Amino acid sequence: MTATSADVVLSSRRDHVVTWTINLPEARNPISGDDVIDRLVELVEEANEDVDTRVVILTGAGSAFSAGGNVKNMADRAGMFGGAPHVMREGYRRGIQRLPKAIYHCEVPIIAAVNGPAVGAGCDLAMMCDMRVASTNAFFAESFVKLGIIPGDGGAWLLPRAVGAARAAEMAFTGDRVDAATALDWGMVSRVVDPELLLDTAHELAERVAVNPPHALRMTKKLLREGQRQDLDSLLELSAAMQALSHHTTDHGEALAAFVERRAGQFTGS
Repeated sequence: MTATSADVVLSSRRDHVVTWTINLPEARNPISGDDVIDRLVELVEEANEDVDTRVVILTGAGSAFSAGGNVKNMADRAGMFGGAPHVMREGYRRGIQRLPKAIYHCEVPIIAAVNGPAVGAGCDLAMMCDMRVASTNAFFAESFVKLGIIPGDGGAWLLPRAVGAARAAEMAFTGDRVDAATALDWGMVSRVVDPELLLDTAHELAERVAVNPPHALRMTKKLLREGQRQDLDSLLELSAAMQALSHHTTDHGEALAAFVERRAGQFTGS
């Protein structure tokens, strides 16, 4: 299997919604291998370049969303888990840390459809997404401490933004599981459904997003990202510039016409 094999993460399309499925079910969908990382980075680049892609759904094949790092490789000191400290540092930087950077800069909204356990880096992968829906079979565990390591993939940045500082600290310091019902109560996910309804629920949400003008959608996501790190004055300046661009799109005119005529808009990304 090559590093860019499409087999490790499958991609399928339904209209403007693309689904990425991590496809290593026998190993519970680890994401620390270069083949998975390369493939997900490649898929993000494809989504960014394709205006017809308006929403992405990310899920896992089989019973798990993602087990995160490959624990067998850790025990064997293999792959990114082997070598001297300076070698391992570069392994993280050039390996799994590419993943949060790529997904953070994905221009279209990503919905995590968490079908089962999301553990360690798998939990953090779900937190990288913009929205999360979960199966009743799902649970989340920021479990690095249980293995005597720390979140090396950005989890210490991602998790507090999803659940707040106190709950992120509880998860990271205990490594305990958070079941789907608790995740819903904490606002980690927006809904919990029976397993057989998960992908339909994710698609229903995705389709509600995908009906909107694609450039406005991408710029809205960019503003939400920038709002996490800019002060209000800076964000207002960026918003003014993006709003001016929005007013000059063909889709803005179509949206106004559709509103006045009380019909659904037909948007082309122009």
